[in-house]
Amino acid sequence: MSSDRPGQQGTPAASANKGKAEQAKKDKDAPPPLPEPLRVAVADSHTHLDMQTGTVEEALAKAASVGVTTLVQVGCDLPGSRWAAETAAVHPAVHATVALHPNEAPRIVLGEPGGEGPRQIERPAGGEAALDEALAEIAGLAALPHVKGVGETGLDFFRTGPEGIAAQERSFRAHIEIAKRYGKALVIHDRDAHADVLRILKEEGAPERTVFHCYSGDAEMAGICAENGWFMSFAGNVTFKNAQRLRDALAVAPLDLVLVETDAPFLTPSPYRGRPNAPYLIPVTVRAMAEVRGIGEDALATALAVNTARAFDY
Repeated sequence: MSSDRPGQQGTPAASANKGKAEQAKKDKDAPPPLPEPLRVAVADSHTHLDMQTGTVEEALAKAASVGVTTLVQVGCDLPGSRWAAETAAVHPAVHATVALHPNEAPRIVLGEPGGEGPRQIERPAGGEAALDEALAEIAGLAALPHVKGVGETGLDFFRTGPEGIAAQERSFRAHIEIAKRYGKALVIHDRDAHADVLRILKEEGAPERTVFHCYSGDAEMAGICAENGWFMSFAGNVTFKNAQRLRDALAVAPLDLVLVETDAPFLTPSPYRGRPNAPYLIPVTVRAMAEVRGIGEDALATALAVNTARAFDY
């Protein structure tokens, strides 16, 4: 059916509505504004600069302008882990972690294209030998002094079905061993897999420094993490309206085990949810976390800075 009805096309009202729609789309795609700077500098404990727009130098400058002076750049696959290590080697404000993401391990075994975020990787037929080869390279990268962690690793039962569980578990156990071998922090991705993640940590023995990235458990699980001295890193989703469970966990987590992260370009905090995330938005999440904890912004920022340095040994 044609929409060219008299009185609809070309009218001032129609043009105005089109202009509003175009502006709304631009606003949604545009980076959020700079927040008020923090008075006490903090670290973004988990970000993906390789999946964000702009240069590393631009991201660092923008973050530093609001009091985010240290970034932990996280690898999710071999190209991303190599890039993280290379970037940390030339930028003192950046520390690297390296790993195969839980969703990456089954792709390697099955020879499927993949890669986290916008990166796509083509690979030949894999198999167990291909996973072993990839894990060996991760171990080599983990030995580098500017690589401070092994992760993000763990389990993800949201995007990977039953056919990928064995590869995920094998990869997770291997990453735990690598972290312990080199004395590096273990950075855990846990999605819809709490019980199995906790089981494997118990079976393998967790490294001395273990971080639950983008903490997704409840208050009860926060108690388990606390008993074991595991860090809980909260991201922008703690600000979402439907995230009371996360706020309840944050409220009971020991202050000396709490970290903050962006997981950028994902999980942009409210009120900018749906727009591109970046390390410079950490202050938005810090202020929301301080409100949940019922403490001052400066006190929380001080704890976060100390905790992140302790977690990643820098």
